[in-house]
Amino acid sequence: MKLVYDVSDKPKFSKTIVFAFQQMIAIMAATLLVPMLVTTYGLKADPSAALFGAGIGTLVYIFFTKKKSPVFLGSSFTFLGAYASSIALNFGYIGIILGVLFAGLVYVVIGVIIKAVGSGWVNKLMPAVIIGPIVALIGLSLSGTATDWMANNGGETYSLVTILVGAVTFFAIVIASVKGSENIKLIPFIVGIGVGYVFALILTLIGMATNFEALQILSFEPFKAAFAPFTVSSIVKMPDFFFLKAIQEKGWQTLSGTDIISIIGIYVPIGIVELAQHVADHKNLGNIINKDLIKDPGLDNTLLGDGIGSIVGSIFGGAANTTYGESIGCVAITGNASVITIMVASLGCMILSFFTPFVALINSIPKCVMGGACVALYGFIAVSGLQMLRKVDLNNSKNLFIVSGILVTGIGGLTLQIGHNNLTGGPLITFTALAVALIFGIVTNLIVNNGKLVADSSETDKK
Repeated sequence: MKLVYDVSDKPKFSKTIVFAFQQMIAIMAATLLVPMLVTTYGLKADPSAALFGAGIGTLVYIFFTKKKSPVFLGSSFTFLGAYASSIALNFGYIGIILGVLFAGLVYVVIGVIIKAVGSGWVNKLMPAVIIGPIVALIGLSLSGTATDWMANNGGETYSLVTILVGAVTFFAIVIASVKGSENIKLIPFIVGIGVGYVFALILTLIGMATNFEALQILSFEPFKAAFAPFTVSSIVKMPDFFFLKAIQEKGWQTLSGTDIISIIGIYVPIGIVELAQHVADHKNLGNIINKDLIKDPGLDNTLLGDGIGSIVGSIFGGAANTTYGESIGCVAITGNASVITIMVASLGCMILSFFTPFVALINSIPKCVMGGACVALYGFIAVSGLQMLRKVDLNNSKNLFIVSGILVTGIGGLTLQIGHNNLTGGPLITFTALAVALIFGIVTNLIVNNGKLVADSSETDKK
């Protein structure tokens, strides 16, 4: 696609601040939600610390990728099951830190291997006919979150009002992106989320004045928690960093060798499964910015950046990090691929994590507003995957079988659960629907091409 700002471009300082703030808003709701969910599992996690962890993790990623890959790392939802298991087994804060460490080391080890043998096999193993529908699946698999947030505002009660607010947010983004001035087209999410927030606030005030509960969709609880009573911490407060909690808990004193093996068994498979999404995200981003990120900065460096960035992020925030589709979607829609923007957004997250009013404001954004924004973000991810299929001959039955297998297993939610974990009662290893779809695609590609890896699906013979 045609970019307004390329990877190495440096927008004016004032514009960079605004663009960075937009990236922060795009990734922030989901990043803050993960520690909130972890807290419900019985272990207190601070959203502010997770925000700091995401920021510093992204800076680590940018360092390893030599400022060539404009993507933000945010809290990963894939690890939620692992968090729940380790918390249930009383491994404490140190258990989560160690778990993410082992999962991150999976990336590091694979990255080192790729550095030695090269990454040329990746394009042959996952050509456009495979990676295109896989990327589309990433967007489609996230779509349920967007629509659920719109319909239920993050709760369990269906509401036409919250759907309306989400729709207003989405349409405001569309208008800003398509009809706005040159500058407005670069910040459609700030405009859209701002319009949605104000609309939600107006409805909430009307609902409070009329005692009509269905209209009260914006919660003021984050502000009450921050300012009542008003103290110094109402303005500035150091996040409750995860490693400090681990030190206070002294959990390592009670961990046995068996416990560590259990932690490895819980977390390492997730690192392996996440590899599929890592490759797909970087293929997708490379397609958007017209660069092959698998070659430059190289899959080895993106894996090292993601793995070590995730480890560092977890030490501070508790949550493992991952490449964020919201960030990639933001790049696609705005045409702003400047890595400087991502760097400033990372620093912004780290700095603002100390400012209570900012965190309270972000926490107060209704989920239906973010749902409306995510309709655009996740939709662009899905569409960018479909765009990869433009050069694929879908009149060729070989390609049709590959794409069909991927889409149906992925959208249908087929998972592979292997073994039984006696400690947790669940499966020993779970391959997500995305990983299963990738496996189906790769195996089908090998079958239809007589066991040969074909770099470009267009090279296959027509039938």
